[in-house]
Formats: sequence, structure tokens, C-alpha cells
Amino acid sequence: MGRVIAISNQKGGVGKTTTAINLSACLAEKQQKVLVIDMDPQGNATSGLGVEKASVEHSSYEVLLDDISITDAMERSVCDNLYVVPSERGLAGAEIELIGKNEREYVLKEKVDQVKDQFDFIIIDCPPSLNILTVNAMTTADTVLVPIQCEYYALEGLSELLYTIELVKERLNSKLEIEGVVFTMYDARTCLSLQVVENVKENLQQNIYKTIIPRNIRLAEAPSYGMPINLYDSKSAGAEGYRNLAEEVLERGKE
Repeated sequence: MGRVIAISNQKGGVGKTTTAINLSACLAEKQQKVLVIDMDPQGNATSGLGVEKASVEHSSYEVLLDDISITDAMERSVCDNLYVVPSERGLAGAEIELIGKNEREYVLKEKVDQVKDQFDFIIIDCPPSLNILTVNAMTTADTVLVPIQCEYYALEGLSELLYTIELVKERLNSKLEIEGVVFTMYDARTCLSLQVVENVKENLQQNIYKTIIPRNIRLAEAPSYGMPINLYDSKSAGAEGYRNLAEEVLERGKE
């Protein structure tokens, strides 16, 4: 039975999609069979894994509207062992279209449950907001992984996200846990990055991954070539960081 991890932070620009792309690619590199479900209307995880958005036949939008199964929407990515349920702009309107639908918070869960045992990991890239798409992801997930950028406002909005996770756990998915917090865009040259890490560790009663993802030019370039970092520049600091994170995620699964 696959582990379902939602990657979420309602604050944009924190490395959420970068983490979804590269963690899933590094897990696939370790011979895990992985499915990425892109639930962000921007579709950056889709293109970042080499799937051409313009040419996809089906998307997560149609899956949510009950038109098709997840299997019908799956596309092969540029990595072996890694499949993608792509996203498209229409997904932004799904919130309105799901109004009035019975059990609308569980639409994605019903679909994912049908394929869960075919994968080792199912990674869901959430949109940068706490809407019905994110709630669907959290009712489906076993755990939520939270990327935090090493910047001054890192803790702002985090309490809101943790509150939402608790609310979903209380009312919709009693098994939901926090997978952990991962620091992204760490700049070793600044005191600020170090202060943010220390501050979060002091204030957060959550599991924090030892791996810290550095700020890395190659990591920023990779999506424009439709590749995860381990294919684009296998020896870069970014690739090393996400391989270490994948190792930690695998270890946690054994606990």
C-alpha cells in the first residue's frame, strides 16, 4: 500500500512544487514506483517533470469532476518509475463546480484509493492556498510535508496551515499526520537563514527534517528544461539535497 504525501504551504514561492518534483524524482531513482498528482492549476509540477501541458489528453480537473479514473489521466514523466496526473488551468474553477456535490472533500480520495496499492509513493502537489483542492489532497493523504523558505516571514502563515491540518484531521481524516517540515532555499552566506532555522526549531513542535535544501542556481534552472534536478545536474548541491531528503522520507516509512 503506497504512502500518500501531500506537499502543502499556502504561502507561495517556498519551494513547494520544487520539492514535489525533485523528491518524487529522487524516490523514483531509488527504485520506488511514484505517482505525482498535480493539484495546482498553474501546472508547474506537470511541466517540471517533462509532461507537455498543451498536449495532455486528461488532467486532475477531469478526475475531480468524476469524468475519468486516475489511471486514464496518468502520463509517463521523464523519469523511470515516475508517473504524473497532470494539471491544467481549468482546475482553478473546480472549487465552484464541486459546490453542491456530495462528499466533495473526498472526491480525490475515492479515486486514489483505487490505485494506492500500485505505487510505493503518491505525492500530491497542492495549490498555494487553503481551498477545496488542498482539502481534497489532505483527506487523501497519510501525511503532509511542509516546505519552509529560510526567510524572515517563514513562520507567518504556518500556524494557519497547521490549524487547517488539525481541522482536517479532526473532521475529515483522523489518520492525517504531519510528515515533517523541510527547510528550502537555505543560503549559507547569510546569518538570516541560520536564524530562521533556529527560530522554527524553537517554536515548532513538529518533526523537522535534518536535510536542508540549499539555494541553488541549477535547481532554479531545471524546471525550464522540463527535468528534475537529478537528471538536469546530477552532481549539483540541489540534487544532493533532494536525494538526502528522499533517503530520510524512506527511513521514516520504516519506523
